[in-house]
Amino acid sequence: MAIKKASAGWLVDLQPGGRGGKRFRKTLPTKGEALAFEAWLRNKVREVPEWAPARKDPRRLSDLVEAWYSGHGVHLRNGEAAKAKLAHLCAALGNPLVGEFEASAFSEYRARRLASGVAPATLNREHAYLRAVFNELRRLGEWEGVNPLSSVRQFKESERELSFLSLEQIGILLKALGSAGDAYLVAKVCLATGARWSEAETLRPSQVRGGMLNFSGTKSGKNRSVPISEELEAELWAHLRGRYGEEGAAVASRFFMACMERFRSAVSRSGVALPRGQLTHVLRHTFASHFMMNGGNIVVLQRILGHSSLTMTMRYAHLAPDHLLEARRLNPLAALTVG
Repeated sequence: MAIKKASAGWLVDLQPGGRGGKRFRKTLPTKGEALAFEAWLRNKVREVPEWAPARKDPRRLSDLVEAWYSGHGVHLRNGEAAKAKLAHLCAALGNPLVGEFEASAFSEYRARRLASGVAPATLNREHAYLRAVFNELRRLGEWEGVNPLSSVRQFKESERELSFLSLEQIGILLKALGSAGDAYLVAKVCLATGARWSEAETLRPSQVRGGMLNFSGTKSGKNRSVPISEELEAELWAHLRGRYGEEGAAVASRFFMACMERFRSAVSRSGVALPRGQLTHVLRHTFASHFMMNGGNIVVLQRILGHSSLTMTMRYAHLAPDHLLEARRLNPLAALTVG
């Protein structure tokens, strides 16, 4: 009951904002005063809703992730993968009530992860994913509070070494892969077009036409077409016919079977040392690096690689011959020698 008799008088026990809202308790000498106070309190909340504190949000962090996924994430190309990462993050944070989740809790979590050897780039991605959940739910009307991660700064990341293969190393690696087989041809497609391993490995016959490889549904979401040599195109069709025959090749859904482990094994046998995390991606870096070293245009390279911005492609700009020659010609020692 909102009003009940107590030893010291009449107790008003009321939550005018409803369940989850602030509770008001006051003891008055008479029942009439208690009824008057109750009426005043209800009227105050009705006339000035912000006067009563907001209700506590009963949801947990994982509930927000579910709301984000159903309202937005389900429409993203990588939505399921993002949801899985967010679910893991919620569990690692202890899946707190959203009303109790603060920037300090996330900062402490990051500090522990960083101390355990997790890379700053990984923690920055987790931060970006979770911050985006709050931002998107606010746009959807599912979140009214301040984004608790809006004031948290991301870690500064050191630029990763972009390793690429020399012509000699390319020859060694292709020899280790053998002159036929899925992994051998997938590697050649990556080296010839700058394709990601997953793009080349899942290549479909419908994507090869007119001397071009046509990639769609890519990581960046951009469609792109890259010319290939007649020799490589002939190798692809010969490989398909060799596997399925003439009739089978006409209805085959893809050129290759999964073959990354075969590539991993070949790299190990070849003795070519690669930086951590750049197993198959080194082929893409190799294409881009040699493209620039051979005088390619940086804007053209951006289109070939499908980068959404030129900033990412600029990582390869220092390999351009003109760039290197200018370093030799314009340094102060060269001017001193001329003088």
